Amino acid sequence: MPCLGIFAQRASGRPNGLGATVVRLLGHQGVVLRVQGLDALDGSPILDVKPYFTPFDRAPWPVEPRWVARLMRGYF
Repeated sequence: MPCLGIFAQRASGRPNGLGATVVRLLGHQGVVLRVQGLDALDGSPILDVKPYFTPFDRAPWPVEPRWVARLMRGYF
C-alpha cells in the first residue's frame, strides 16, 4: 500500500479549498498525462492527481486502484 498523507485523501478537514474534477486518463508519457473531461481553464496549474475512490467519486467509467479497497476497509 502506498504511503498517503492529508493531501491524498478527501476528508472535510483538508487544509485547502482547491477544486476537483474526475477525468478519464487517456494515457501518459513520463510525467505528462493525457486526460478527457478536465474542468479547468487553459493554463491552470494542476496541483494534485488522485486515484478514483468509489465511495466518494461518481463517474460512469470508474477505474479504481486495487489498493483503495484495502485502504477503505473498515473506514465507515
